[in-house]
Amino acid sequence: MKTIDDLDVAGQRVFVRADLNVPLSGATITDDGRIRAVAPTIAKLAQSGAKVIVASHLGRPKGAPDPQFSLAPVARRLAEILGRDVAFAADTVGEDAQATVAALGDGQVALLENLRFNPGETSKDDAERGAFADALAALADLYVGDGFGAVHRKHASVYDLPARLPHAAGQLIATEVGVLKRLTEDVARPYAVVLGGSKVSDKLGVIENLLGKADRILIGGGMVFTFLKAKGYEVGSSLLQEDQIPVVQDYLERAEKAGVEFVLPVDVAVSGSFPDVKTGAPVEDFEVVAADAMPDGKLGLDIGPESGRLFAAKLADAATVFWNGPMGVFEHPAFAEGTKAVAQGLLDSSAFTVVGGGDSAAAVRTLGFDEAKFGHISTGGGASLEYLEGKTLPGLAALED
Repeated sequence: MKTIDDLDVAGQRVFVRADLNVPLSGATITDDGRIRAVAPTIAKLAQSGAKVIVASHLGRPKGAPDPQFSLAPVARRLAEILGRDVAFAADTVGEDAQATVAALGDGQVALLENLRFNPGETSKDDAERGAFADALAALADLYVGDGFGAVHRKHASVYDLPARLPHAAGQLIATEVGVLKRLTEDVARPYAVVLGGSKVSDKLGVIENLLGKADRILIGGGMVFTFLKAKGYEVGSSLLQEDQIPVVQDYLERAEKAGVEFVLPVDVAVSGSFPDVKTGAPVEDFEVVAADAMPDGKLGLDIGPESGRLFAAKLADAATVFWNGPMGVFEHPAFAEGTKAVAQGLLDSSAFTVVGGGDSAAAVRTLGFDEAKFGHISTGGGASLEYLEGKTLPGLAALED
C-alpha cells in the first residue's frame, strides 16, 4: 500500500477521502476527534503544494441535501485546526464544487458538501456508484484515502474512486493499519480484549475470531446481560438478546476448552428506568447488586465497583489490550464509573493499549482522560472490529496495488 510520501503532489489536485462524521448538537461539534485525526494528512499535502479537496460523509441523509447533515460547521472547525482558510463547496460534484476546486491555488484547501447528499455514494448498484465516482474523479488528479472510519463500506468515494485515480493511503490510515497488525500478527502477550456496548450481536464476529487469539476477554456494557443470562442468571429488565443465548453459551464452552479466560462482572449498577443523560439528573433508585442477584424490574446500566477493580486487575499484567465499547451508560455520572475503571486500568498497565473507536473513544474524551497516554485511539469502531474479524475491508483493498 503506497502512502502520501510516494506521491508527487505539488501543483496537483488531491482528493482526500476523510472521515469527518462528527457528532453535532445543532451546528455545534461536540467531539472534533475525527477532524483532528485527519488534519495532519491535509496539512502535509497543503504544505507540499497540493490543491487539497477534502470530502466526507456526515450522518445518514437519504441521498439528498439535508441541512441538519451539512458539513459547513466542519469546514469552520477544520480551518481553525489547520490554521488556514478552508473553502466550502455547497454541493458535491455540481457547479459550486467545480468552481471551488477550479479556484484553488497550490497549498489551498477546500471541503465538499456531504457526499451522502448524492444517492450514488452509497448505492448498491455498481453503475450508479460508478457514475458518481466518475464525477468525483473529474475534480482531481490524485486520490488519498484517509477516512479509516469508512473503509469497511463499499461506497463510491471509498471503493470505486481509488480505481479511477493514482492513489495512496494517508497518514491516519497507515497508522491505523499498523496498529491493527499489532493486534493480529505476532501479538505481545498476555493479550486482553475488553468488549462493551449495547448488543452482543454486534460483536459476535470479533469474539469468534478472538477465541483463538486472545488470552482474556472481558465483557461489559449492555451486551453482558446476554452472557449473564447464558450462565443462568436473572437479568431483570436489562437489555437482552435471547436469540443469541445459545451462541454465547457455545462461546463460553469453547473458550474454556481453548484456555481463553472470559471475565464477566461480579456486580452491576442498576436502576428502575433509563437515566436522563441530557440533564444528568440524579438517579434516586440507583443501587449496586451482585451480578447473580439482579432484582425484577431493574435495568443493569453499568458494571459495579467490584467489577471495575476486577477488570483493572485482569488488565494489569497484559502486554496488549484492545478495548471497544463502554461498560455502561457513561454519559450519565451515576453509570460512568465502570468505563472510567477500564480506561484507568489501561493507563495503569504497561501494555500497548488500543481504544477501538466509536463510543469508547468518545468516552475517553468525555470523561477527561488524556488521549496521548493511550497507545492508540482509533477513529473507526466498526472498521476496527471488522478488521479483527478477519474481513476484507473494501476501502483498504482499493488502496492496495
